[in-house]
Amino acid sequence: MITKVLGVLCLISALPALAGTDKVIATGGATSIEGAAGGGIVPWAVIKGYASSDQWSVNSFASTVQVDDFTLHNLGLGLSFDDRWEWSFARQKLQLDSIGGELRQDVWGLKYRLAGELLYSSMPQLSLGLQYKKQRDFALPAAVGAAEDSGIDYYLAASKLFFHSVAGRNLLLNATVRNTEAHQIGLLGFGGDGVKRQWLLEASAVLLLNYQWALGTEFREKPNQLAFADEQHWRDVFAAYFVNKHLSLVLGFVDLGDIAGLQQQDGWYFSVEGTW
Repeated sequence: MITKVLGVLCLISALPALAGTDKVIATGGATSIEGAAGGGIVPWAVIKGYASSDQWSVNSFASTVQVDDFTLHNLGLGLSFDDRWEWSFARQKLQLDSIGGELRQDVWGLKYRLAGELLYSSMPQLSLGLQYKKQRDFALPAAVGAAEDSGIDYYLAASKLFFHSVAGRNLLLNATVRNTEAHQIGLLGFGGDGVKRQWLLEASAVLLLNYQWALGTEFREKPNQLAFADEQHWRDVFAAYFVNKHLSLVLGFVDLGDIAGLQQQDGWYFSVEGTW
């Protein structure tokens, strides 16, 4: 799937730049696995694409996470306006490679920039977001203790770019707090006996080597409320290549800890994104 999508999106790189596109390359971030602009596993306060005042931007992405016993495929679309509003949709398919079967989930996202700017203000860019998640294969989540096949995550993100801060390179820092009752980001359902909504911390640090290349790392705190198996925090390191304002690629290493009783799920992550 990724190979086919990559072939199509590579054609996008030959398109002329969008008229009136004023934002600096890479300032829209990449696309996280749930469809919001950010890194690989964490949404940031940035808004998708390169639309600035009174402009629209359209985005599409595909990504794959391959770890020892699972493969997660993600496809999605995004829309942004005025560098203030972001709408996103992601379809996730988790293949249970070791035990067989799959789990599917749809994620509808909305993000609004509240205040600040990534580059040009002393105040960090602050954005408020929500993600409505719908689990489409609920038999397994219900069997392990989840009560609902849908839920809503709320998050507040703060992002700021610091110029010439590490060996003369620019550094982007992001912190996100998320309120959720999802198990394994919703792929194992929502709620259940004794399950409460929790506030969780997520963070990213990205070193911009130049206008096209970036190196980053992320951390995502996870709840641990299903009795049948521990849910552990997620981490990644990645390299991003922003070919131009139409095409970007991300390759990374992920550490997802134990998932559904299967231990030490490490592997790789790849994402390709096209923007119009």
